[in-house]
Amino acid sequence: MGEEQRPADEGVDIAGEVERIIRTARMLGVEVDETDVTQWLTAMAAVQPGAEGWTVDEETGVYGHRVTLLDFDRETLERYRRIADIVQLPDLPNVETAVSLSGSAAQGRIQRYPGDCDFFERVNIKAPTREEACLILSRLMRDKAIAFYKGPNYELIEVKFGTWKTDVVKEGRRIKAGAPISWEPEEVKAGRMEVFRPDGQPWMVEWKYGCLDPGWCKMDWVIAEPERGRVVNASNMLDVTWETPDGEIIPLDGFLDPYFQEVYLEAESVPLFAKLARHVSPQALGEYVRQLTGEVRKYTRDHVNYGKAAKRLYNIFRLTGRHEAAALIRELFDEPAALLYQVWSLLDTVDDAGRPGSSLNQEAVVHQMDALIRDVVSCCEGPGETEVVMALLRLRDDVTGWRDLGKDWGKVIADSRAMVENMVNAYFREKLMTIPTVVEFLEALD
Repeated sequence: MGEEQRPADEGVDIAGEVERIIRTARMLGVEVDETDVTQWLTAMAAVQPGAEGWTVDEETGVYGHRVTLLDFDRETLERYRRIADIVQLPDLPNVETAVSLSGSAAQGRIQRYPGDCDFFERVNIKAPTREEACLILSRLMRDKAIAFYKGPNYELIEVKFGTWKTDVVKEGRRIKAGAPISWEPEEVKAGRMEVFRPDGQPWMVEWKYGCLDPGWCKMDWVIAEPERGRVVNASNMLDVTWETPDGEIIPLDGFLDPYFQEVYLEAESVPLFAKLARHVSPQALGEYVRQLTGEVRKYTRDHVNYGKAAKRLYNIFRLTGRHEAAALIRELFDEPAALLYQVWSLLDTVDDAGRPGSSLNQEAVVHQMDALIRDVVSCCEGPGETEVVMALLRLRDDVTGWRDLGKDWGKVIADSRAMVENMVNAYFREKLMTIPTVVEFLEALD
């Protein structure tokens, strides 16, 4: 079903692969840098697929899976380290952390237009009991949220901590038991939130309720970068483990994540990473590929999003030895039309940053709007371009005070996002379906 791991090829004909890639790329209407793709294929051919392949870049101090480091853009390192200062949890005497970039932010050499800054942090808590570890985590997250609640260049958006043990109703919306608990910034600061039980009885939920089952722990900010004239969403997903007094490592959510997509930013955290990596399942790569395969199925069948499908196909193919197909998908993200993916993602950022009451540098928000408009004009044609540009101009006017959209703000964001989403789908679907390996892979999902 397209999930098998293929061994690294011995005696690979790099020149032949490059020739086939260039020939297919011409059919796709995609430009290929022959030198770059040759270097990438040569490096990939030297890497054995598998879970043990992590290494340290001595020059920069970053580390991660060898395949992932091939796509990391060193020139962005200091920028991401500055943002990490805002989002990462600190080390304490009983807490060890290792912060990393994940997703498109870790693949800057190919995904030139990432929309978000996605961080992933391993947090290992040494405590006598699981309950104490959960309490330490709850204090860590709340202290971080309050310390970095709002500033001139950042603003907390949401915190996920805890799992609902029963159905609840919040703001008129029913939330099922088992769902992660999403806390608004004001609720985190207050240490409580008000919901209703299914029978209509009010219930004041305390912050420590999350300690029963921390589940999916994640913190989100919107950050302004005035020097770059932009705003960006920055998230930090936490993979929390409890280290027992006898040294056993127990994930608080029941699963220790593998490390196939992360670039770790601090060399001093290597000892923690190495300790945790020993506990990653030998079957981690196969499980990871199966998970990505399920997501490809979802994004090409149920919740159609060929941009997200392309990212997952790239990761599947590069980790399982299908380097020619991976190289072709890699080139798709370097095309001007891939800017649309960034526009789509950054509309959510503008939504968070441009609302009344935001403390963020509004000049950076306006610059971001100008950049989005230029991006749409540079890579789109036809009536779709006009509609998106007009919507972005309306949003810009609202931010500058020239026009008050009021309740229409959310609708303009949603409509613009839907239009750009359609353009992204059209671009990636057309290109992906011209790559034989992709077609074969998708047909095998039936």
